Amino acid sequence: MLRFGFAAAAAVVALDQASKAAAAALLPAPGAERAILGFFNLVHVRNPGVSFGLMPGLGPWALAGFAFAVSAGLAVWLARAESRLTAAALGLVIGGALGNAIDRLRLGAVFDFLDFHAFGYHWPAFNAADAAITVGVVGLLAGSFIDNNRAAARWGAAADSAGSTRRNRSAGEPPDSSRR
Repeated sequence: MLRFGFAAAAAVVALDQASKAAAAALLPAPGAERAILGFFNLVHVRNPGVSFGLMPGLGPWALAGFAFAVSAGLAVWLARAESRLTAAALGLVIGGALGNAIDRLRLGAVFDFLDFHAFGYHWPAFNAADAAITVGVVGLLAGSFIDNNRAAARWGAAADSAGSTRRNRSAGEPPDSSRR
């Protein structure tokens, strides 16, 4: 699973950096904007903080260091992952965190360029790395529900089996291990 998760992370970093390079070619200066559809613009925004521009005062090196530390912790989890869903989801989060960390080290801020809007309200601009992190977190949540359902089914089957054995013993039958 480790190789699968790291391949997902590498794909996210490559897609994120390539999409940012393409957007920067279309929108060379911060503040530049290009309308694409009635609900979607390309914009050039530099985000010095974390999600939604929070905590801009921490500085790019601290935030990049935090992203690398979180990625290392997630890589340990990835090494223990037992399902492809968990491995892929962790890879998406790791790749997104590293993609944004590269921006912080290279530009001093994260380059966001996707701007969706409706009825005069704009969702905060984001990028491919942010989308990968979001999809990865949703995947981890979905995986936890799937794993919990499987565990509950196994536990229920074990309880049913144990109950059957108890019923057999109480009916005067010997335990399974003594049958020949």
